[in-house]
Amino acid sequence: MTYQETINYLYQQLPVFHRIGKKAFKANLHNTLAICNHLGNPQEKFKSIHIAGTNGKGSTSHFLAAILQSAGYKTGLYTSPHLKSFTERIRINGQPIPEEEVISYVVDNQVFLEDLKPSFFEMSVGMAFDYFAKQQVDIAVIEVGLGGRLDSTNVINPELSVITNISFDHTDILGDTLPQIAGEKAGIIKKNTPVVISEFQKETKDVFVLKAQEENAKIYFAEDDFGIKSSNNNGTSLELEISIKKTGVTKKMTSQLTGSYQLKNILGVLKSVEILNKQGFDISEEAVYQGIEKVVSITGLKGRWQILSEKPLMICDTAHNLSGITEILSSIANVKYHQLWMILGFVSDKDIDGILTMLPKEANYIFCQANVPRALEAKLLQEKAESYALKGEIIEDVNKAIAFVKGKSSDIDMIYIGGSTFVVADIDEL
Repeated sequence: MTYQETINYLYQQLPVFHRIGKKAFKANLHNTLAICNHLGNPQEKFKSIHIAGTNGKGSTSHFLAAILQSAGYKTGLYTSPHLKSFTERIRINGQPIPEEEVISYVVDNQVFLEDLKPSFFEMSVGMAFDYFAKQQVDIAVIEVGLGGRLDSTNVINPELSVITNISFDHTDILGDTLPQIAGEKAGIIKKNTPVVISEFQKETKDVFVLKAQEENAKIYFAEDDFGIKSSNNNGTSLELEISIKKTGVTKKMTSQLTGSYQLKNILGVLKSVEILNKQGFDISEEAVYQGIEKVVSITGLKGRWQILSEKPLMICDTAHNLSGITEILSSIANVKYHQLWMILGFVSDKDIDGILTMLPKEANYIFCQANVPRALEAKLLQEKAESYALKGEIIEDVNKAIAFVKGKSSDIDMIYIGGSTFVVADIDEL
């Protein structure tokens, strides 16, 4: 099989969450454990860091991978979903898994996979662990796919667990209260393994503290030790002054990721590095600064407040739930522009009423839909938006929508593209 034939085969054989949603989610670890056992338990052959959270887990994963790589460690990185190519999910030192490795994994394990019938995600987790073990990485940063407790990645015994933020997403699977959702995320807290909570939230604190006590795991709230003294988004980078609370010392650093929500993520990252160094890692301040300043260049991250053009300012972001969009609107509020254009599409299994309530009524809207079966029809989105006094037109294809808006906008306007990871994934210019 060619690479594309291999991916098409996997899509046909296995239930894929990013295409069909909840039906693809397996609420147990049985298949993942079976795959790992079949592969000789590769997850036991490398050190790891496990990262969960509603928002921020992807950025945090990339920050930590960039820092570890800058410190000289051969670093694996597993994230999901992908934007352009499946190979983005599995990286070592920023380089995606070679296409021939994907082919050989599927060919070598085809009979087993057809017999087990795992989900696409379970299959890809096994592939990542197998690749990291064979390539003998020093450490791998593993991002949770969905939730934590029952997520396929939750078969590792990491050096450190990190939980970034808890908000409402996948409520049909994870629960419809913040403590319920936090309980699922807390499932990655392991026995005698430290856990960092990047963002303190009063509603979820007790859930994490109780789980950490049960597991005899030391728990650290990043905001107890680090704070943001000042921040300035200059358009292409985020300039920060970080206060270290124990010493009163202030450190300056620059982030290549500029969204305002990165402030919370970075505090969690700094606390994580401090703990890793206490565990025997050798991560210099210089490696921390370089990893944060050059994270996109080092790891190849896309779709996080990504600037696609400057005149007009065109930005895309994969934020897709209430909390994420709230942060996006906060970032937009810091931008000077004449007219705001918003090209939006969502998936059909999201409750978007809360998001539509918050969106600015003075913006010009274009309603589109991603090229996945889960996409919400643009016509339905337009009708829903109109009930919240958001007016706009339908251009289903995001690239045609971008071309249309470019033809209508001026150099001093702002264009935002988002609402769904899959809308961003369809952008040709990404």
